[in-house]
Amino acid sequence: MKSNMVQKGHGGEEFTGLRKMIWPIHNHEMKKFLPMVLMMFCFLFNYTIMRDTKDTLIVTAAGAEAIPFLKFWGTLPMSIFFVLMYAKLSNVLKPTTLFYTMIMPFLVFFSMFGFYIYPHIETVSPTVAADAMELYVNTNFPERMHDTFIKLIEVLRVWPYALFYILSELWGSMGISLLFWQFANQITSSVEAKRFYPGFGQLANLALVASGLTIILCSDIRSSVPEGVDAWGQTLISLMSAVTVCCLIIIAAYYWMNKYVLTDPRYFNPAEKGGSPKKTKLKLSLTESFMFLVRSRYLGYIAVLVLAYGVSINLIEVVWKAQLKAQFPNENDYNTFMGYFSMCTGIATLFLVTFGSHVLRRLGWLVAALTTPVMILITGAIFFTFVMYREGLQGILPYSPVWIAVIVGAAQNIMSKATKYSLFDPTKEMAYIPLDQESKVKGKAAIDVVGGRLGKSGGGIILQIVLMFGAIMDNLPVLLFFVGVIVAAWITSVFALSKQYQAKVREAEGLEAAKEVAGDSTTAEDAATVTRQPA
Repeated sequence: MKSNMVQKGHGGEEFTGLRKMIWPIHNHEMKKFLPMVLMMFCFLFNYTIMRDTKDTLIVTAAGAEAIPFLKFWGTLPMSIFFVLMYAKLSNVLKPTTLFYTMIMPFLVFFSMFGFYIYPHIETVSPTVAADAMELYVNTNFPERMHDTFIKLIEVLRVWPYALFYILSELWGSMGISLLFWQFANQITSSVEAKRFYPGFGQLANLALVASGLTIILCSDIRSSVPEGVDAWGQTLISLMSAVTVCCLIIIAAYYWMNKYVLTDPRYFNPAEKGGSPKKTKLKLSLTESFMFLVRSRYLGYIAVLVLAYGVSINLIEVVWKAQLKAQFPNENDYNTFMGYFSMCTGIATLFLVTFGSHVLRRLGWLVAALTTPVMILITGAIFFTFVMYREGLQGILPYSPVWIAVIVGAAQNIMSKATKYSLFDPTKEMAYIPLDQESKVKGKAAIDVVGGRLGKSGGGIILQIVLMFGAIMDNLPVLLFFVGVIVAAWITSVFALSKQYQAKVREAEGLEAAKEVAGDSTTAEDAATVTRQPA
């Protein structure tokens, strides 16, 4: 009787009105829903702190122009290494062991950074070697290549910050996109996803508000720190302590889910998901893992979405962060502003998640998936146009052009990220659900980790080429052109993916209906036979 009640709840058909729009979750589903929300909350809380802190460390120490070099020469190779390691370990480790193995490097590094690495930054930084290399470049390299190599040397000079930046980027792809969402996709049905996934974002994005407040409280301490004490060092200790605690909560919640939820057939039926994730052993080689992605047009469209988001947002953000450094040269001031930025992003996301879940249910997958590229195209064009013509506004505006550029860029980023979190991420993850287990595990790893990093590295390559022909601020029309072309390819892929996604969903629903007609003991192959029989 209880099992039937849960099955009925999966459909969510009895919800109407405001309850259907805001909270379409049954009380008996809380045991499965709330731990997932807690995990996503902690993943996003850590990601926001890491994201804001990594930008503060790199931009104030080496300049915003160092970011594209880090993304291409640091983040991309490390992403490839991690996805190769993940693909290899997924063939030999249980999913639970794999989860713990992949999260431990992040836990160890970030807990060490605030308490040991930063306090000894002068000792571990190769200052003498960097000075020698800079002198050699200044005296022997042609002017066109000079700026590129100087930026690489500046990154090497602050390599602990660079490693912090790289691992923070990987947390977004390995942690959120791969570890969390792959786990969610394995234990959530397509019907549940329509109700659960918007809810995940609706509650978990409170993490952006909480982390923003945490950053503000930990960063805005210069006036209260005694003379001679490094205020930024104290800030890092507090922030990294919060990150460590959240990592431990993620591990505990994951353990609890596997012990008390996934062992209960009322909440997880392996037969409905194509087999238990604990017993599935995929035997694709590393080369086959990437070829698997290349051969699948469906996965290729998802890869274009991820690549396009990474390239377009990276091109816009580097210009904005250059304005931020000019306005906030001090680390604590920079991080305090980023805390307010993250808090505003969280508030905007909470509003759009509520609105977005309504869009997803009422207007469908296609409209929801198109919202983010359209938002980035419109707001990006406004931001670039303002920065290009800001000097003409000198004396007209009540504030400095740099400060106005910072605010306009912040508004652009807030709106873009809010639509990304509330609509882009849920629709992208929903696209994986109708796929078989091999496509989910291998294809998702390649897309989210390598694909995501290739997107941001692609933006880095464009920016490095632009730097060879002059400063970034002198080539804004070129960057705006690239953003337009990339978003156009993104929108085209959304339309193509929508057709295939809807077809796969209809096919899966047909199999499910056939299984109900044939009886619970019917296998998937038998059900497929039923659907092929004439009426």
